[in-house]
Amino acid sequence: MKITIGSDHGAVELKEEVKRVLQEFADIQVTDVGTFGTEAVDYPDIAEKVCADVVGGRADRGIVLCGTGLGISMAANKIHGIRCALCNDVFSARMSREHNDANVLAMGGRVLGFGPAGEILRVWLTSEFTGGRHARRVEKIMVLEDRGK
Repeated sequence: MKITIGSDHGAVELKEEVKRVLQEFADIQVTDVGTFGTEAVDYPDIAEKVCADVVGGRADRGIVLCGTGLGISMAANKIHGIRCALCNDVFSARMSREHNDANVLAMGGRVLGFGPAGEILRVWLTSEFTGGRHARRVEKIMVLEDRGK
């Protein structure tokens, strides 16, 4: 699985921890699109880079991080083809994959500790979309996206 990850300055430390967790999975290749320091950057720019890899087929999934996860998830969800889920707990992470087929995970560096973030990530990575009635609902989400153009 190919994962593209990016964060703004508010989640650089969380991004490094997430990358350590990703190393637990031998089949995951990681591309880090920044930022790499604590100098302020704009989270929409990071969301765009990560999501471009996902919609362009260069990544299977993406991970976006900012101080709260809110702004970067909003920015990610503006990009056609992205279903970004802001997850602050394991149950939401599982459901975002099983029911919503989320292709991007958002978390907040100023909201989550490293331990909970790692557990959320592990569940998100190992949960699969169940399809069925959920596929119909995801299709309806995508139709709404198309209507908004």
